[in-house]
Amino acid sequence: MNWNDLADKSLRGESLTRGEALAVLNSPDENVLSILDAAYRVRREYFGKRVKLNFLLNAKSGLCPEDCGYCSQSKVSKAEIKKYPFLPEEDILAAASRAVASKAKRFCMVNSGRGPTDGEIEQISSAVRKVRETHPSLEICVCLGLLASHQAKALKESGVHAYNHNLNTSENHYDSICGTHTYRNRVETVETAKAQGLSSCSGGLFGMGEKDEDIVDVALTLREMKVDSIPINFLMAIQGTPLEGEREMTPQKCLKILCLFRLLNPQSEIRIAGGREVQLRWLQPLGLYVANSIFVGDYLTTQGQPPEDDFAMIRDLGFEIEGIS
Repeated sequence: MNWNDLADKSLRGESLTRGEALAVLNSPDENVLSILDAAYRVRREYFGKRVKLNFLLNAKSGLCPEDCGYCSQSKVSKAEIKKYPFLPEEDILAAASRAVASKAKRFCMVNSGRGPTDGEIEQISSAVRKVRETHPSLEICVCLGLLASHQAKALKESGVHAYNHNLNTSENHYDSICGTHTYRNRVETVETAKAQGLSSCSGGLFGMGEKDEDIVDVALTLREMKVDSIPINFLMAIQGTPLEGEREMTPQKCLKILCLFRLLNPQSEIRIAGGREVQLRWLQPLGLYVANSIFVGDYLTTQGQPPEDDFAMIRDLGFEIEGIS
């Protein structure tokens, strides 16, 4: 396989075939640098040396009726985590200020649960307006679960820029990780948010026992949906969750997954999200030759590496942090 031919296809706007996509994932590890070089051509064309930082806030923790096997906040999890309702506005504002201090361009607020009530939408919208008043250039993304059209409209009117709802895995594999809602529910939520003018943010979570065919399915589906921002999560097998025994992926496999998503989604923001430190380990810097975005700071219920380490990694690569306009 000539990996540069795949980069050429991607730059022309053509999709990889399923066979080509599988070849990326199945390639021997000694080919990783060659695949990275091809994917970097695409990343460089559309994003140059820029790296976008995103700051994550767990605005409502635990208390979730869903049974997602990977999640420490689900009803089937025995993980020891903090549980609390939606944070007071002053806490939201303080977190937004920490995001700005961490050089983040996007502030991501996450609520656990199946989906928001209309009352929660009012709470969140009020907090968003306060953040916008204080930090008018900060992009705001919210992740609240399944969403109705009128709720998406209210979020857009309050100043929310993007809505995150990950597909996580393929339709074929979905029942293996969740039984309280469906893959189709997730697709419909992304489309609902898009229809109300919210920027679409949807990605995958890998390391849950899926096959390479499932990874390709997710990448192709997100291409078909023309998703703006694609977070790539790697499983952190949290003790107390049903997936606590899943084996770690190799860093090389993680890099090949990132390359696949870049080649299939050349103009989308590709973000290395949860599990970056655990799964990529010492190869984290190589991921930024493919992805143009990362989270800075902590995740929902687990810690990330210090922001200063991320700043140093970006600087040493010769890249630059994308500033707030």
